[in-house]
Amino acid sequence: MHNQEFDSLPTTSDSKSNSAVPREHDQVSHLTSKLSLWQQYSLLPYQHPLRFLGLCLQVLLYYLGYAYLQELLFTLKGFSETAWFLTCYQFLIYSVLSFSQIGFVGLSQRRASYRSYIILAIMTLGTMGLSNYSVGYLNYPTQVMFKCCKLIPVLIGGIIIQKKTFNRYDVAAAICMSIGLIFFTLADSKVQPNFNTYGVFIICSALAADAIIGNYQEKIMKLHNVPNVEMVFYSFMFGFLMVFFGLLLTNNLFSSVAFWNQHPGQTYGYSLIFSVFGYFGIDIVLTLIKEYGALICVTVTTCRKAITIILSFLLFSKPFIFDYVWSGLIVIFGIYLNVYSRNQAAFNAKIKFFTNYLFGYRWISNISQGTSSRVLPV
Repeated sequence: MHNQEFDSLPTTSDSKSNSAVPREHDQVSHLTSKLSLWQQYSLLPYQHPLRFLGLCLQVLLYYLGYAYLQELLFTLKGFSETAWFLTCYQFLIYSVLSFSQIGFVGLSQRRASYRSYIILAIMTLGTMGLSNYSVGYLNYPTQVMFKCCKLIPVLIGGIIIQKKTFNRYDVAAAICMSIGLIFFTLADSKVQPNFNTYGVFIICSALAADAIIGNYQEKIMKLHNVPNVEMVFYSFMFGFLMVFFGLLLTNNLFSSVAFWNQHPGQTYGYSLIFSVFGYFGIDIVLTLIKEYGALICVTVTTCRKAITIILSFLLFSKPFIFDYVWSGLIVIFGIYLNVYSRNQAAFNAKIKFFTNYLFGYRWISNISQGTSSRVLPV
């Protein structure tokens, strides 16, 4: 009996280890309680569901706000005449924010040449400037749909600039996007009394510049190992200077400033929030790609664009026909064909998992072995 009681008593070492565990737990919980909610969110591991949900919500917040404010700005009568001043203002905000981020990160030495960044700034100006300018001529959902189809000029630009070859899925995706765009634009021309083919030309020019910029950015990053924030800062800084002096030379700077001064809240105020949303949206998308891959990122951004188009019809009065729906679905199918061509193993694994989960089929396992990516001589 005495031995049993003795054995049941904790030894000195056991009591120390047992007391150390709750003490350590108390210290961790005490430190965690001192952190703000944002700091606790930042400390979450990459694959944590709350972190993924937070990134998705930020993508929706920033880009839906960006799209809403962009369309809202162009509802102001006469604002379309100052579209290039909006680009100038936007580039200035992007430059200030990226310069602040460079100081925060601690980058001190430029890696690529000024010549490379000037060329990049010209193409960035073409992409964003023409995209802003096209809103004054196009129905906003049509403009968003065109921006979904970057693959078409990227494919052409990759062939011309980098001598790339593309597989059958990329080519099929480009064909689907082209067909969807054609029918979406035709639907727009049916219901929009002020439909302007000049707007289609402008947005196509913006997409062409976007194709060149994507390939050129990739070339610079591989050659000089340039961080994203440095590329953003120099391209937007030089772009701001180009638009500013361009507005001076064309006598549009002072007239644009005069118009904005008449409506300071609707112009300077909304444009500031619009620019901040756009800048942080870029950063969140890059984070989403880095942590979860292109497949998940495209799914999130495609949902965001679909919600953007739906909200555009709901919040801003415009006619609607069913042709918008099925032509838009063709474009979305093309987007996922493009993603599939780059993530076949991940796609096939998910198809196998969900099919086995829902139906218990085993024949789908043949697909999971992957299909050969035949390269077409385009």
